[in-house]
Amino acid sequence: MTTEDLLALAVKAIDDKNGQQIVTMDMKGVSLVADYFVITHGNSETQVEAIAREVKKKAQEYGLDVKRLEGLNDARWVLIDLKYVVIHVFHKEERLYYNLEKLWSDARTIPSEDILNMHS
Repeated sequence: MTTEDLLALAVKAIDDKNGQQIVTMDMKGVSLVADYFVITHGNSETQVEAIAREVKKKAQEYGLDVKRLEGLNDARWVLIDLKYVVIHVFHKEERLYYNLEKLWSDARTIPSEDILNMHS
């Protein structure tokens, strides 16, 4: 599975659970942490948890290793590390507070529709 396939798998899983305002950031050349960050939010702790669990489930269905999954207990900011793709699932309030999109504003953003259409 390519990194782009992994990215598409994650974005589709988020979309399937109605993740809000999905933003994908191309981190190559910007951060050594991952090739892509995917940022989304849910409107409740229950939705944040459902999004995170769906991403984990889909990754495991493809035999992919979830390197880290943090924050699931509080479901306010869940980080899912798939090595080359890191997913940030926020509760809406935390997303506004931390504003990762602004923090990493030098990264190119990729519309989710482009990712889903290329790998559908």
